[in-house]
Amino acid sequence: MKVQVRYFASVRESIGLSNESVETQAADVAALRSELMARGEHYSACLAPERSVRMALNQLMVQGNAALTEGCEVGFFPPVTGG
Repeated sequence: MKVQVRYFASVRESIGLSNESVETQAADVAALRSELMARGEHYSACLAPERSVRMALNQLMVQGNAALTEGCEVGFFPPVTGG
């Protein structure tokens, strides 16, 4: 299936893309994250499990077990801090 992936803030800066269309066999957001990490150093460095990365599916915050569907949008971004 094809999904739209969006990267925000420091994740976008590390990967060097703000969005991309991804052909995937991943069933959920966590599996997609793992597939993306396998692409290389830039992806694995910012999406590694030990990194605090938030995930959204169709603009709603989700956990890694959220199921992907054809054409869905997945977002990866660092936690937001403010002051």
